[in-house]
Parts: sequence; structure tokens; C-alpha cells
Amino acid sequence: MLTNSVFNCQKGARKVDDRKLRILAAVVDEYIVTGEPVGSKAIMKYINTSSATIRNEMAELEKQGYLEQPHTSAGRVPTYNGYRLYVDRLLKTNPLSEEERRHLDELLPKDEYSEEGIVQSATNALAELTKYATFVSSESPKFSVISKVEVIPTGKRLYVLLLIASNGKIKNRTCRVEIDLTQEHLDYFSKFVRENLEGVPLEVLSEEMLEKLETAMGTYLLTLSPLIRGVFDMTREITRHEVNVAGMKNLLQCSDFDQSDVISFIDRSDDLHKLVDDSFSGIHVMFSEEDDDFIIGNSSLISSEFLKDGEVAGHLGLIGPMRIDYKKVIPYVEYFAEKISEMLSSGAPEQIDTHGEDNDISED
Repeated sequence: MLTNSVFNCQKGARKVDDRKLRILAAVVDEYIVTGEPVGSKAIMKYINTSSATIRNEMAELEKQGYLEQPHTSAGRVPTYNGYRLYVDRLLKTNPLSEEERRHLDELLPKDEYSEEGIVQSATNALAELTKYATFVSSESPKFSVISKVEVIPTGKRLYVLLLIASNGKIKNRTCRVEIDLTQEHLDYFSKFVRENLEGVPLEVLSEEMLEKLETAMGTYLLTLSPLIRGVFDMTREITRHEVNVAGMKNLLQCSDFDQSDVISFIDRSDDLHKLVDDSFSGIHVMFSEEDDDFIIGNSSLISSEFLKDGEVAGHLGLIGPMRIDYKKVIPYVEYFAEKISEMLSSGAPEQIDTHGEDNDISED
């Protein structure tokens, strides 16, 4: 069974009696496997009743909008409403076996401690396992402030900025300045940041605020502008929704999709963050018909939030055809989201690179 799941209630679903629900579930299960319209004879292996009765019930389900008949001589296929009712009321998933759990654990990194590395490894593993496109969307931190900013000399006219936010996020960036900074410069910058930026909520930082702070630096502006701009760039990185997608080729190989939709999605995959938010807990399933931002027609999205120290840190999910095998893939999404939460909450701190120029370079 689905655990801790939140789904929309299908209006009018209570009017569908038990036998029709069982027939609908059988049609969806059969169609997921075959991809072909389902006839009454195929349903008889699921339900012990006559073919004529099944045909009559399927005709009623079609009138109610849960099934449709592509051709008059063909069987029936689920509509969007049929899938919605199936997911909301009929879907039952089985717990993963110990052997399956061990196999999934083997797909996750054993020595990766960075948040980005952990979630990207899980995303890649989920794509490889399910053969669908998978994604991870980081959650923009709420009510977080700048806790500390440090400047670390690392080379000739090179300085590493280290920013720590109250939500535990750590960012570092290598900045190049025009002249070698003296201890006076560094002391002034540290004091300026303590008085003007530490304790400031990340979401209030703006370009207008940056310009005011630069003006307030007076004669130090020319030398210290790259550092103050570096701080602002890091706060934007922390508050920005980041979406990483894996297994994009799986969408191109799926015959259920219009290839032009897939190409448009590839160009706009960053918009995925609009489809998931922290108002849902547990597994969330949505369909392309439910949101205009859902670029790929005839598709479904399955996602689950993952946590860091009890707070929502992001969402892990996959995108596949509407006839995706929900019973099979939902337990995978649930398990990987749980493992990411465990690894983020118990992992080692992110390491700070203070050597060389491999990090982002902020230049004025």
C-alpha cells in the first residue's frame, strides 16, 4: 500500500460501484502491460464474471469518462480520469523485499558526502533502474539568514569566500581581485559584512540592496567590490531552485510520447520545479492534463520529497508515460527518497576547496 501519500480526490468517484472499480483496475493493469486496447475476454482472467457483464460495465465506465474506445471494433483504454481514479483509490503497491533493498543500496554511493553528489547519484540510479527520465529539484530554503562569511587568501590576488547560512547550506567561491589585499582591507570587509549582512534573510537580498552596500563601502569599493558581489552570487545560488534531470534519452525512446513535446521539455526542464512543492508529503502523482506547465502530453510525474535533518530539502521523481507501471516504480521512488534523507542527515560536511581556481570565479 502507498504510505504517507497525498492524492486528489476524484469527483464523482463514489458513484462507481465495486465491480466497476475492479474492472477499471483490471483494464489499467492490462493496458500498462500490453499497450493495446483491452477487451472483455482479457478482463475475465482478473474477474470471475461473464464476458457480457464485463462488456456492459465497461460501456458504463466509458459513459462516465473513465474508459474510451479508440475504434468501434477495438477494446477500451483508460482515460486521464480513469488513471486518476486508479491512482487515487485502486492502486496497491507491495513492500520491497530485502533482496530488492540490497540491490538498490548497491546502486547508491558508499563514499559520497556532498549533497549534490548524493542526490545526483540517486537520480542516475533511478533512471537506470526504471528506464524513465528522473529528476531532482532542490527546495529553496525558507526563513534562512546569513550566519557567517569568511575570506581566505589562497593565491596571488585570489581569495576564497566561504558563506554559511542558518539552514546549514555552505557555499564557497574563488574571487579574483585587482590588487593584493592588505590586512586592513580584510579586516574592513569582515567588519562590513558582520554589520550589514550577517543575520539578513537570504530572500531579501536584491540587486538594489547590493548597489546600496557598494555605495556604503566608499573608497573601499574598487578593491572589495568582487568580494561583496561574490557574496551576493552565493546567496542567489542557495535560494535558486535547481533541477537536474537524468535519463533524458529514455523519453526520446518512448513511443507513447510526441517527440516534439520531448524536445520542448529538454529545452525547458528547469520548469520542473513548478510542478513540485512542499505542500505534498509522501508520494505525489500528477498527470500532464492537470497542469499547463507539464510540457509532455500523455505523461505522468511521480515524486516524493526528501529531507535533511527533518526539513524538506528537495524532491526526487520520475517522468514516464501515463501507462507507467505504478505498482513497480512507486516503491523505488519512495525508497530512494528515504535513502537520500538518511544520507543527507548523517553525511559528512561538504568539503571546501581552497586551492586553485576550479570553483566559480567572480570578477568585476
